[in-house]
Order: sequence, then structure tokens, then C-alpha cells
Amino acid sequence: MTTPADRRALTTNLPPLQDADARAIEAFIDAIWAESGLARQTLDSYRRDLEGYARWRDGAQGGLAGADRAGLFEYLAWRTRHGWSPRSNARLLSALRAFFGHRVRQGQRRDDPTALLEPPKLPRSLPKALAESQIDALLAAPDVATPLGLRDRAMLELMYAAGLRVSELVGLPATAVNLRQGVLRVTGKGSKERLVPLGEESQHWLERYLAESRLQLAGRRSLLPLFLGTRGEAPSRQQFWTLVKRYAAAAGIDPAKVSPHGLRHSFATHLLNHGADLRALQMLLGHSSLSTTQIYTLVAREHLKQLHSKHHPRA
Repeated sequence: MTTPADRRALTTNLPPLQDADARAIEAFIDAIWAESGLARQTLDSYRRDLEGYARWRDGAQGGLAGADRAGLFEYLAWRTRHGWSPRSNARLLSALRAFFGHRVRQGQRRDDPTALLEPPKLPRSLPKALAESQIDALLAAPDVATPLGLRDRAMLELMYAAGLRVSELVGLPATAVNLRQGVLRVTGKGSKERLVPLGEESQHWLERYLAESRLQLAGRRSLLPLFLGTRGEAPSRQQFWTLVKRYAAAAGIDPAKVSPHGLRHSFATHLLNHGADLRALQMLLGHSSLSTTQIYTLVAREHLKQLHSKHHPRA
């Protein structure tokens, strides 16, 4: 079985990127950003995947821009043999479709070599949500008597109350919060903005954080991020991940079963369990398609099955 270290070694040993391929990728990234306003993480993912294929191809038959369907299929097969997951290959195919679709639209190619490539079948994995009692324990774990503990409590409360992605949470500017109206302005994927209600609990902890903790962390500096570290910078996604794991352990929850995105899943699942409308949930989560939100109906259905199995006398 190929390990992640083996795959990293394989990619490290590939030839360097050809200049023509580098120019083609950079031109595509600039154009797709201008056209679609994709998030930086998506653009970086596209760049990595395209560079990986271009390096594997090493300029053969016109390099990346001249790729044909057989070459793409061969590369996908090579990745599959060496242990890349179906999800990773599906992401790669998405980057290739975007790249070649753009070249066709620009008249740089007459054909799209990805047109007849079937995406790999992905296993359907239901989002993992915490029980409401576990959420209560997790939110109560930070020591709110300290500036950073109070900040962490406000971050956890806000992430659960608003169903934020971790990148949205750590990237919030101080101007995103409107305490008077009780709403939060969130910039999500594709630079799309949405307004999310705060709720009484998260608003209470945000007010405390802003009045007490943030003033101490910022000092006399005028700083843009809403949530600050001791050096005045926003916590990174990795730092927040570590915090969530630490507080999960303190709350008696297996850290392996908790992640920042799990709070977003819990937000959505608990809303559905309490009768929320699917369209409203789509707006709150910032999903562009209702089909993305519908996976949570499967989670709710599983919950009902478990309740029936546990409590019905003839289950």
C-alpha cells in the first residue's frame, strides 16, 4: 500500500515545471479569478493539480496545453495505482475541466480532452455531527477568565451559532459584526457575501470578547482581524484546529472525532433536527446549490432511524 510519504516522494522526483506550462497555468489562474472570483484556496488547489500533471507530462506533445484524452487517462491511472484517493482524483479532474474549458472558450483549443472522462465514483460519507450535550461541553471548555480563553469561547460559540467554515471564521474582520442588529456579514466561497444571525449566546460572548479580551490583545493598535492572538494577528486555520482538539479532550470528547468543520456539520444537523427549512439552511451555510445542503436530510433521516430503533417497541 502506498503511503502519503511515498506519494510525496513520487511528486518530488518529477521533472521541474516547463516555462511554457508555468505561463499557461498562471494565465489561466489570473483569468479564472477575474471571471469567477474563486476563493484563494480553490485557485491554489487548481495550480497545484495542474502543475502536478504538467510536471508528469514534462513538455511531451505540447505539454499541458497540448494534452489529449489518452494522456489524461494515463495520468489518472498512474495516480490511482500509486494510492491517490478517488476524491483527490475528482478534484484533479475538476481543475483539468476548468483549464481546458477556458482554453476552448478563448479559442486556444478546438476540443476539450476532459469531455468524455468519467469522474471517479466517490463514497458517500455522511457528515459527522456532535450530540447537543457534547457541543455544550465543548463550548464550556475554555477558561474565560483569561483573554485567550474568552476569545476561544467567542470563536467556538460563533462558529457553532453561525455554521461558519473555519477559513471564514479566522478571516473575519472586526467590521463584519453588527451587534446592534445581531448579524454577521460573512464572505464565503467565490467571494460571495451572506448575512447570518448571531443568536443570543454567541452575541453575549462576542460582546464580552470585544469589551474585555480584544482590547487587551490589541492594546492601542487599530487591527483589522476580529479575533486576535497575542501578537495582534488572526489565528490560522491550523491553530484553530489545534484549539478545537485541545478543548474536545478537556470536555471528555475523543479529539479524533472532533474537527472545526464538525461544528459546522453540527450546526446544520441540529437545525434540521429542530425543524429548520432546507432552503433557509442553504442560505445560512452559503451553499450555492441546494443539492449540497440535501446531504443533511440523510443525516436527519439516520437520526430518526436510530430513535425509532431505540424506542419503538417493535423496532
